[in-house]
Amino acid sequence: MLVAKDLEVRAGARLLLEGVSFQVAPGDKIGLVGRNGAGKTTLTKILSGEAAPAAGSVSLGGQVGYLPQDPRTGDLDVLAKDRILAARGLDAVLARLDRAGLAMGDDSDEVRDKAMAAYARAEAELAAAGGYAAEAEAARIASNLGLPDRVLHQPLHTLSGGQRRRVELARILFSGAETMLLDEPTNHLDADSILWLRTFLQGHSGGLLVISHDVGLLEQTVNKVFHLDANRSELDIYAMNWKRYLQQRETDEKRRRRERQNAEKQAGHLMAQADKMRAKATKAVAAQNMAKRAEKLMAGLDAVRAQDKVAKIRFPEPASCGKTPLTAESLSKSYGSLEIFTGVDLAIDKGSQVVILGLNGAGKTTLLRILAGVESSDTGAVKAGHGLRLGYYAQEHETLDTSRSVLENMKNAAPELNDTDVRKVLGSFLFSGDDVDKPASVLSGGEKTRLALAALVVSSANVLLLDEPTNNLDPASRAEVLAAIKSYAGAVVLVTHDEGAVDALDPDRVLLLPDGVEDLWNPQYAELVSLA
Repeated sequence: MLVAKDLEVRAGARLLLEGVSFQVAPGDKIGLVGRNGAGKTTLTKILSGEAAPAAGSVSLGGQVGYLPQDPRTGDLDVLAKDRILAARGLDAVLARLDRAGLAMGDDSDEVRDKAMAAYARAEAELAAAGGYAAEAEAARIASNLGLPDRVLHQPLHTLSGGQRRRVELARILFSGAETMLLDEPTNHLDADSILWLRTFLQGHSGGLLVISHDVGLLEQTVNKVFHLDANRSELDIYAMNWKRYLQQRETDEKRRRRERQNAEKQAGHLMAQADKMRAKATKAVAAQNMAKRAEKLMAGLDAVRAQDKVAKIRFPEPASCGKTPLTAESLSKSYGSLEIFTGVDLAIDKGSQVVILGLNGAGKTTLLRILAGVESSDTGAVKAGHGLRLGYYAQEHETLDTSRSVLENMKNAAPELNDTDVRKVLGSFLFSGDDVDKPASVLSGGEKTRLALAALVVSSANVLLLDEPTNNLDPASRAEVLAAIKSYAGAVVLVTHDEGAVDALDPDRVLLLPDGVEDLWNPQYAELVSLA
């Protein structure tokens, strides 16, 4: 059980929620929705105990599993399997079993006796935690999230950002937490894994609060909807499923508009009458009372939902360049004995549009990082052609300096722009007023996406490397990004699970990893996008 009482939530000086109370009880499956920047991520951080509210309190009963948009995985030298098992303390128990088992072979009777006692204690702990069946359960969950056994035996630092996020999701699902708070859990999942996750969450008997732009997940999972209205600093609670919520919300808005129109009409008549009466000194008090009645009439109304603002996204006019601004020859990458890909050749011509496809873990993100110069290849080389201007959008927002403010990040991306011009660009991406002084570390996933895209807009890039650019975006913002991809005149190398992004790009070529096979694009490859 999770209980929030009289919460006040702020982002800097901006009020997001005030006086909000609710609970997440066993069986509650709540979809938390609202536009990007409304405060969904901030609220879930507070509910998880990772941040404090400006006022009010949160009471947690039982274990809470929290998946943030940017999970912190601690020691990256830990094996993925051990990270998942640690959710029930099984990693430490199995390690003690291994150590005791080795020590039982010692020649010393004293060492052997101590080892046997330690082994018996560890075995009893293992049985209490579910035994070896629990280890098999963890492996099943991981496999269903696209993490095969070979990945589970790799250190976290050898995994892609998407794989590490799936490890964290597997860890929470395996933990047995009574209440789960999941922020965009379908990010980086392929179509099969998303279908499996929907079924898993349907069967969860505890409480669930999920932020997701995956309409299918919301339709099939939630039985309540919390709508965070940034325009009214309120949380609207709908005790109904997703489809009924959409119908009810539209009905509520129509009612509000109708009531406001009627009230405005009545208030207008009252104010007009008050103005006429003010001309007569004997009726001044009556006129004042009538004006107060008009004000009270308007004050008693629910606010009509204002139209949500959407960032206007247009990628830059590309700087002039030669025929082939970027070339990669014989690229390969391995982590230890694990080979990711080998022998990749790629020539990015002026204005070309390339999509990279491959199963999770095939090296798509790694290849983009190498092309961007963020990571080095083991063999081969990346060569810059005449006039190359690279723009790189990283799925984990590594291009942002989280220790700097929004404004400082933009000034760093466009040092040639003056303060007024930088603020103008940020304003078009919905960062205005005190928002520009917020550290990037406190931004939601959607806000980080907008900031990273804003940096691309001022880059004059003629080659864009885009890694999952539509993740964390609400439908309206996603539509803006798709339109920007469609209209961009420069070259694009795209990694995505979003079929709409591939449609917008209309690629001329496809690169298949890990084999490095390049082919002309044809509609048959479209079937691989959501599976890749």
